[in-house]
Amino acid sequence: MRQFFNRGFNGFRNQFRAGRRFNAEQADNSFKAWRDYFFSTHFWGPAANWGIPIAAIADCQKSPEIISPNMTASLILYSVLFSRFAWMVQPRNMLLLACHLTNTAAQCTQMFRYYNYEYNGGKQQLAKKSALK
Repeated sequence: MRQFFNRGFNGFRNQFRAGRRFNAEQADNSFKAWRDYFFSTHFWGPAANWGIPIAAIADCQKSPEIISPNMTASLILYSVLFSRFAWMVQPRNMLLLACHLTNTAAQCTQMFRYYNYEYNGGKQQLAKKSALK
């Protein structure tokens, strides 16, 4: 993948258009680059951080009564700021960027659910549903 970013699409395509494959040295370098990435904080930091958006997505199935607007607003701000960080850091950490953009979307969904519940009649609708059961 690093070769693609270093040479661009045309350089990568021309390498295979010529009919030659990676030689053993290039394969070792490719494996070494992948191994170095896998054992770095550029991989494990975002991998651990995926717990936050996964939890927010799972909470979308729960009642909006449990949503904390203060925590949700904090997580939105946190994810927006660290999305910018993931974009600006060199080399760009696309896994971290994807994690924070997903978290921003999930937290905005949660904030919408809270607002709808608190201010747009969601409490009354939930009370009617529980009264019918």
